[in-house]
Amino acid sequence: MPTPPFHYQEMFELGEDDTEYRLLTSEHVSVENFGDTEILKVAPEALTLLANQAYHDINFFLRPKHLRQVAAILEDPEALENDHMVALTMLKNADVASAGLLPFCQDTGTAIIMGKKGQQVWTGGGDEAALSAGVYHAYTENNLRYSQNAPLDMFTEKNTGCNLPAQFDLYATDGDAYRFLFIAKGGGSANKSYLYQETRAILNPKSLVPFLTEKMLSLGTAACPPYHLAFVIGGTSAEATMKHVKLASTKYYDHLPTTGNEHGRAFRDVELEAEMLEVARTCGIGAQFGGKYFALDVRVIRLPRHGASLPVGIGVSCSADRQAKGKITRDGVFLEQLETHPLQYIPEELRHRKDTDAVRIDLNKPMDEIRAELNQYPVTTRLLLNGPIIVARDIAHAK
Repeated sequence: MPTPPFHYQEMFELGEDDTEYRLLTSEHVSVENFGDTEILKVAPEALTLLANQAYHDINFFLRPKHLRQVAAILEDPEALENDHMVALTMLKNADVASAGLLPFCQDTGTAIIMGKKGQQVWTGGGDEAALSAGVYHAYTENNLRYSQNAPLDMFTEKNTGCNLPAQFDLYATDGDAYRFLFIAKGGGSANKSYLYQETRAILNPKSLVPFLTEKMLSLGTAACPPYHLAFVIGGTSAEATMKHVKLASTKYYDHLPTTGNEHGRAFRDVELEAEMLEVARTCGIGAQFGGKYFALDVRVIRLPRHGASLPVGIGVSCSADRQAKGKITRDGVFLEQLETHPLQYIPEELRHRKDTDAVRIDLNKPMDEIRAELNQYPVTTRLLLNGPIIVARDIAHAK
């Protein structure tokens, strides 16, 4: 095989960014000359402001596209009543959260920040500290739970009391802009991230789809479907595969090419996405309690790999689909516009609907009688409980 000439291929060709942004401020940025090059100077206050607003917004608001997908369940005659119930509940929950008092999910997540800093952007250093200050203010000044536990020794932990530390993945890139993806990743969806070290043997249509189906069904409902499912097949390393699973689940790779090339670029396999979505919708799990909507959509990303390895990753973004893009340019500090009026996605006739088909269970009786009554009904039966309950919570979720 002759040696090919050098050719640099950017592995991820992301395409144009069609995100709708809103301006937070035009302060804290300036353009200065360094030699014959214009430099964008960014003050730490810009980073703190952006992170603070990002983690406020993504805990109380969701993306419009996600809400449209959930609302579409209500219009689908093939969806079961339990699908409709979950979808309506999620939309009502989004409406309550949009008031800015109670977040969409009580697990307000680990703050994960990916940043791509152009070579013509100067901050003076300390980017992680400035961004961390924004995370700190967002969590301590709003009604958001603190989930991060600091190890004092191997077996003793203490909650940090402010949801720090955050996770950072900051990269040096070309250009004069600083671009971000802010994610609030809850424990439930993070726990449903899996890596499988496979071989070339599954890279054929007869083997791959059954393999992906088996792993997908093993996810179950613990991470709160309907999911945004992500598969990554291949990768230059195991850790790279799992990083790209997370990004794919946030729609960060939606504008990738749909074909590969001899230089190893990443691509979306839209045909396999459609096939796996159909599997998800016919598997019977549904939106938590049986039905059609185990997944809202599926992303399948194919990556180059070492010939001796085939890492395969799977992960989800759950019903609390919390992420937002941000950017700092010479025009100011910008954050992705999320939906602040989710009530519009609930049809008028459903806004005050009562669940008249649910089975009413009176809890004011001995436990043996309650269990006997519950045993009469199959799994997926909707219940309305009335009376005292004891809620058992594991220590990982204790505040």
